[in-house]
Amino acid sequence: MTFHPRNLLLPAVIALGLATPAAATDTVKLRYLASQGGLAAHELAAELGYFEGTGITLENVGYAQGGPASLIALASGDVEIGSAATSAVLNSIIGGNDFVAAYPSNGINDEVQSTFYVLEDSPIKGIKDIAGKSIAVNTLGAHLDYTIREALHSVDLPTDVANQVVVPGPQLEQVLRSKQVDIAAFGYWQTTFEGAALKNGGLRAIFDDTDVLGDIAGGFVVLRRDFIQQHPEASKIFVEQSARALDYAREHPEETKKILAKALSERGENADIAQYFRGYGVRAGGLPVERDIQFWIDVLVREGKLKQGQLAAKDILFAADAKPASN
Repeated sequence: MTFHPRNLLLPAVIALGLATPAAATDTVKLRYLASQGGLAAHELAAELGYFEGTGITLENVGYAQGGPASLIALASGDVEIGSAATSAVLNSIIGGNDFVAAYPSNGINDEVQSTFYVLEDSPIKGIKDIAGKSIAVNTLGAHLDYTIREALHSVDLPTDVANQVVVPGPQLEQVLRSKQVDIAAFGYWQTTFEGAALKNGGLRAIFDDTDVLGDIAGGFVVLRRDFIQQHPEASKIFVEQSARALDYAREHPEETKKILAKALSERGENADIAQYFRGYGVRAGGLPVERDIQFWIDVLVREGKLKQGQLAAKDILFAADAKPASN
């Protein structure tokens, strides 16, 4: 795995490898955009050597501000791997992109969740109080955006009455403490930034996404369907070894923190925040269930963005027996 210190979306400067097949699969290079302060399971798998001898190599070609930016890069062919909240993935599919949810990037449960914080002296006490308030989120149209909508819906308020402000993860604590926003939302993938903020004290949680959504996959690593059809064995290995890394992280949390710290240091980020990593929050085995997708399909049907029966979870989730594309 290599890293180039560039920002956000990059032009397609690295061609997909189509060399002589290796022992297990054809030789394939998969490019992706990293997330600040975190390490995706496929990155962890590469660090652990899980792709060695498979013909698969990963290349980090920069950062994505959020999931929607990652999906734009995937759709344009600038990368082979995307990653976004389930709601963002579904919206992208509705928009015409033929994407497949390869494996859960993260999940939310009792150990790992997205939490909405205020300053200790804030009058905001619960979900009903967020109406009319400003909330810092890392991007619009993704997990935190839809969690806020669902939270407001759960208390019979219009889903658009909170003002969402886009703030990069490293600045969430700063904008809250300086009172530029009323609330800062730390996503389930931002537990490193959350831990650093809590260490400084003075913050109070008002709710988290499990209060609204229950235990569920928060987002997915995404592949293009044509890529899977062209490289079925490589795609299968990529998913299996990434899921294996999710299990490793759950079973070896301290070792995973050390790997994360090393990776952050190599990327020029603050390695100290790795100590606050709480895991990926994904169920044992690292694979999804249909509810992970169907919950958000039902939300989009309710909002009128989908027709009943237009999308089915089974058609979006990765299947290892995908057929190769015909010539």
